[in-house]
Amino acid sequence: MKRFNALIYLFVFFLLFIASGIPGDAEEKAPIYSIEVDGIINPATAKFITDSIDQATQQGAQCLIIQLDTPGGLMESMRMIVKKILASNIPIIVYVAPGGARAASAGVFITIAAHIAVMAPGTHIGAAHPVTLGAEGKESKTMTEKVVNDAVADIKATAKKRGRNVDWAEQAVRKSVSITDEEALKLKVIDFISPDLQELLTKIDGRVVKFNGVTRTLHTKGVQPQPIQMSWRERLLDIISNPSIAYILLMLGIYGIFFELSSPGAILPGVVGGIFLILAFYALQMLPVNYAGLALIFFGIILFIAEIKVVSHGLLAVGGVISLFLGSIMLFHTPTEYMRISMSVIIPAVLVSAAFFIFAVTKAIKARLSKPTTGMEGLIGEIGTASTPIAPEGKVSIHGEFWNVVSDQPIERGEKVHVIGVENLKLKVKKIE
Repeated sequence: MKRFNALIYLFVFFLLFIASGIPGDAEEKAPIYSIEVDGIINPATAKFITDSIDQATQQGAQCLIIQLDTPGGLMESMRMIVKKILASNIPIIVYVAPGGARAASAGVFITIAAHIAVMAPGTHIGAAHPVTLGAEGKESKTMTEKVVNDAVADIKATAKKRGRNVDWAEQAVRKSVSITDEEALKLKVIDFISPDLQELLTKIDGRVVKFNGVTRTLHTKGVQPQPIQMSWRERLLDIISNPSIAYILLMLGIYGIFFELSSPGAILPGVVGGIFLILAFYALQMLPVNYAGLALIFFGIILFIAEIKVVSHGLLAVGGVISLFLGSIMLFHTPTEYMRISMSVIIPAVLVSAAFFIFAVTKAIKARLSKPTTGMEGLIGEIGTASTPIAPEGKVSIHGEFWNVVSDQPIERGEKVHVIGVENLKLKVKKIE
């Protein structure tokens, strides 16, 4: 009996030993990280994505999920993201979601570059034709062709590397074609469609991903993704990279500096204006600025200031309004809506600027035309009483003050007089009949 019990214990121990060497759900799985990108692809977005890839790699994540919804953005920022994804040491999953989201323009390149590309129902992808700035003409047309050909070469190479539809990728750039999620799956632009993140994780569980000479099997089922949030610095950069925000900062900075120059020593307007101007210039250097538009804005402000100094009967002010309006429209000259300043921002800014400077001009003109209120000139038109006989000189009491006066007619003491001017540093008066 003892020998039989010993065999049972040995058998149980053997089973436990074998079970401990078999990987299963009890084994702790590597973490999964996720980020959300909702908006324009700009330098702040590019830094957030590249930093997130580095963080996920350092934490030993088995993959990083990028939930994407973008109308597009800057080509240089897109190239930075694509380059980082292609060189990543962990699988990158781009998930175009939620329903109604899009991966347009720069978003197409990012989605194509992903190790696994997924779309939610009701989303679309495409319209990746690059937009160039500048005047139209033969040189501009040639430059556009160069940019397009370069973008085509990039996306074709990326699509081929990821085993995606190379022909469609080329058409997305050359002809700005756009397709739905179902069409993208049929054309092998994406890997599959998933209504939510949990189903996505279930579908990629056990999937083998090859990258940089390494093969990795994903174990994602039941793993809850850990979100990575933008830092306050990245959020700030992302906010001021918006063209409308950059424009507002520019105008507020100009106002602050103007107030400081108008009232030296106020300090606060100068400090705030300087901060706004620095932030505006930082944002402008990240955006495709048309410097002719920027010059028109500053010229308009100069015309407003000149109107205060030179009476032009409103001509300089009108020129300032026109210059400021045209400069605001031209500041970001691009056919893409998301890279332009909204008219709901431009019109109030121009009207407020015009109203302020017109108000200042009106006050300046009134001050020039108004009657002096101090000194001898300020007494012209006042009524006084002769304190001494005036023939032709004497003294007059006005508002309790005695003044030396002169008159062309004799005036007796106690008679009322009217101040009509200043003559030889004396008030000139006449008797009130």
